[in-house]
Amino acid sequence: MSATTRRPLTLAAAVATAVALGATALATTVASTASAAEVPLSGYELTWGIKQSYRTYVTGMAAGTFTPADGATQAANNGAFTFTEGTGTYDSTAHTVALGFKGGLKIASALHRFELTLSDVKFDSKAAKITADVTQSGATQDDVPLADVTVTQAMTDMATKLTPEAATVFGSSSYSGAAGDPLTVVKKTPESPSPSASPSTSTSPSVSPSPSTSASPSASASASASTSASPSPSQGASESASPSASPSDTATAPVSGDITDGTLGWGVKQSFRTYVVDGVAKGAITTSAGATQAAGNGVFTFVDGSGTYDTDAETLSAAFAGAVNFKGHEDNGSYGLDLTLSDLKATIDNGAGELTADVESLGETSADVVLADLTTDAADLVAENDVITLSDVTATITAAGAKAFGDFYPTGTQLDPVDLSVALSEGAELPGGDGGSASTGGSGTSGGTTGGSSGTTGSTTGGGTTGSTTGGLTGGLAATGAGVPVGALGTAAAVTVAAGAAVVLAVRRRRTDA
Repeated sequence: MSATTRRPLTLAAAVATAVALGATALATTVASTASAAEVPLSGYELTWGIKQSYRTYVTGMAAGTFTPADGATQAANNGAFTFTEGTGTYDSTAHTVALGFKGGLKIASALHRFELTLSDVKFDSKAAKITADVTQSGATQDDVPLADVTVTQAMTDMATKLTPEAATVFGSSSYSGAAGDPLTVVKKTPESPSPSASPSTSTSPSVSPSPSTSASPSASASASASTSASPSPSQGASESASPSASPSDTATAPVSGDITDGTLGWGVKQSFRTYVVDGVAKGAITTSAGATQAAGNGVFTFVDGSGTYDTDAETLSAAFAGAVNFKGHEDNGSYGLDLTLSDLKATIDNGAGELTADVESLGETSADVVLADLTTDAADLVAENDVITLSDVTATITAAGAKAFGDFYPTGTQLDPVDLSVALSEGAELPGGDGGSASTGGSGTSGGTTGGSSGTTGSTTGGGTTGSTTGGLTGGLAATGAGVPVGALGTAAAVTVAAGAAVVLAVRRRRTDA
């Protein structure tokens, strides 16, 4: 046998010997402390808010309540829930914890006609899941998986992702795969001495996600950022225009005067459209009086703009025809959600402005409600070919707008952007032709009573979350068996295994060098 052949065999034998020594020491240690395989745990607390946007939806638009019981509590200002007196075991071989918690949570809305109770909440770091018993309509389903968890060693602020089962429990298909609130599991009371140290689940770096703050519905939360893209001209919205125009372009338009036509493109908020059509509301969106909606539960276009402008003073005031109705939560012909927006107006003054509408909700009408504050990218109002175009105007919901949407979104939430085009002379051509020919039709509906359709994408039910409803989180870091806790395993065994690992590393390096 050549020297070249013998060296890998010798190195392999060394590795096997080191690993065997580590395994022998580990087996000896575990045998000498048999009770350390499953160390009893007690006095733990679990804090999880499900999803901030869901909490906002329940207490806002649904006019519902959360009622903790049997030791569970809820933080102030509609905050997260804490379940107490957690007991279970720590597996010192797999380095995982399994805990069950005391407390229940009743979630109910008479307006939107739902009632459910969560109890027997459990956290299993090996499975990387949160489960609970769910009671609805008098029937209880045990151990329903509500969220996948990205487990960290500290077990604080762990990222969660809602499951398809959670989407069914909470009544929205858009919740499946959506980011939930972060999860924290901590020890709150002293525990009797045991040979193990505090349970460790993984040596992977902690992932500390921020809780979503948008009123999904999310929230997401989070401070919510609008997830809808600017509508294309084929959807009846405006194209981006150059911020400046040549003298020949602007010379034909007076510096001030009357607006002869115009279109306003606005989707309200993509998450709200998703909520109505594909979410909890299981409803429909209907446009009328000349307004249209783009295909695929897209944005709305309001038409026949009229008003005044002054390019020297940098002011514009325009009103638009058309209405859009959001209807859902039907029960025997009556609706818990019946909201109509009409007579939309946009005003701009030196780069800032307001978006107003007449709001009719469940038969009550309020005129000229300021729904959003507007901010343009540029202060200058520039006419090109007798048309002023403003694209991607930032819209932020006002306190009055939040109230109009049943506190579905907190004040300051960013809504879908506004696209605005107005003609300054008869015959001036607006972007996209007449601004509505490519849309779904003035009286079309979106969604019908599909309830579970997945034709639209975007934020989660309740408008809370920003971004996509799908997350890239992976659960179960502790399930890999990484992260040996020296205190629980035994110092001698840990040192021996570490020595074996060092030999393996050395062999890898030598092979690389060779």
